[in-house]
Amino acid sequence: MDMVLVGGGLANVLLALRLKQARPDLELAILEAGPHIGGNHTWSFHQTDVTRAQLDFLDPMIIARWLGHSVRFPARRRGLEGGYASIASHRLAEVARERLGPALCTNTPVAELHADRVVLDSGETIAARTVVDGRGPGESPGLMLGYQKFLGLEVRLAAPHGLSGPVIMDATVSQLDGYRFVYLLPFTADTVLIEDTYYADGPALDGGALRARILAYALAQGWQVEEVLRAEEGVLPIALGGDLEAFWRAGPAGVVRSGLRAALFHPTTGYSLPDAMALADLIATRADLSGPALADLVKHHVFVTWEQRAFFRLLNRMLFRAAEPAQRYAILQRFYGLPEPLIARFYAARLTLADKARILTGRPPVPLRAALRCLREPT
Repeated sequence: MDMVLVGGGLANVLLALRLKQARPDLELAILEAGPHIGGNHTWSFHQTDVTRAQLDFLDPMIIARWLGHSVRFPARRRGLEGGYASIASHRLAEVARERLGPALCTNTPVAELHADRVVLDSGETIAARTVVDGRGPGESPGLMLGYQKFLGLEVRLAAPHGLSGPVIMDATVSQLDGYRFVYLLPFTADTVLIEDTYYADGPALDGGALRARILAYALAQGWQVEEVLRAEEGVLPIALGGDLEAFWRAGPAGVVRSGLRAALFHPTTGYSLPDAMALADLIATRADLSGPALADLVKHHVFVTWEQRAFFRLLNRMLFRAAEPAQRYAILQRFYGLPEPLIARFYAARLTLADKARILTGRPPVPLRAALRCLREPT
C-alpha cells in the first residue's frame, strides 16, 4: 500500500478523502478496530474556523447548518451571528463509503504499528510506504491536561422545542464537577441533541447520573421527551502545558500521527475538526508522501502549532488552576462579553496581540495571586 491509516475517526477519514481527491492513483486503506467508520460522534464548527475551500469540501458531510447561536450564563445571555455547522458520524461514513469503497476496513484491530508496516491482531502484516496513527487520544506522557467530558442524548420531543439555533453554552445549570454547561443542537423542529458537559480535573464519567441530569434539564425547559434516538459520550483533552517532546517520543518512531493522537485540537474548546481539515490539506499538497518525509512534516506542524497556542494554555491554567471549580463559569461569562469578531478569532485559534491584551485587560474573574501563578507554563 502507499498509505495505511490506522483508526477510522474524523482525522484519518478527512485525510483519506482529501488525498483521494488530490491523488486518485494512491493505494490506501483505513483500518478501523470497531464496527463503524467514524464511531458515534457529532463534530461541530464555526464557519469562520475553516476556509471557503475547506467548507466546500466538508459540505457533503454536514447534516445541519445554522446562521447564529447563543450562550446563557447567570449574568449574561447573548445571541451571536456567524454560521455554525455539524457533521455526524453516520454521514461521514456514508461519504467515505461512496468515495473510498473497499479501502475501508472495519472490525480490523491492529496489534503493532511501524514506520513501514502494520501487524493486525490476526497476525497478518500489511506493508506500506507510510503508516498514519489516528486512533484518537491515547496516553499523553509529558502533557498536563484537564478534561472536557460529556454525555449527549439526541431526543425526539412531543412538541417543537422553540430553539432558533444552537446554544453553545447554557451555564445557568448547577455547577458540578468543575465548569458545567449544557450544549444544545436543534436538528429539526422536534429533535435536539442535549449534551451535559463538564470542564473537570479528572476524566471519570458517570453516564447514569448525566443521563438523569439531561432528562431533568429537558423537563425544566418544558420539553417532553418522547424518544431517545441515540446517545454519545466523550472525554476530550484540554491542554494546560507540558513537554511536547516527551509526548512525541512515546509514539512509534517514523509513524505519521493525525488528530488527537498528534495533539491537534483547540487547546480550550477541544474542537478538532478545523485542525483535522488543516492537516489533511497540508499533507494532500505534498509531492513526497513517503513515511519519513510526512513524519517530519507533521511533527514540525504540530510543534509550530503548539508554540503558537501558548496563550490558550495560559487561559486554561487560569480556568483549571486559578478559579474555584464552582466559579469557573465566571471566566467564560466575562469572555462572552467581548466583541463578536474577537470571539470568532478565539474559536478559530487566530487571536491577534490586541485580542490577547483585550482578553487579559481589566480585573480578572479569579484571585490575582492565583492568576499570577499560572503565567509560567509547566513542562
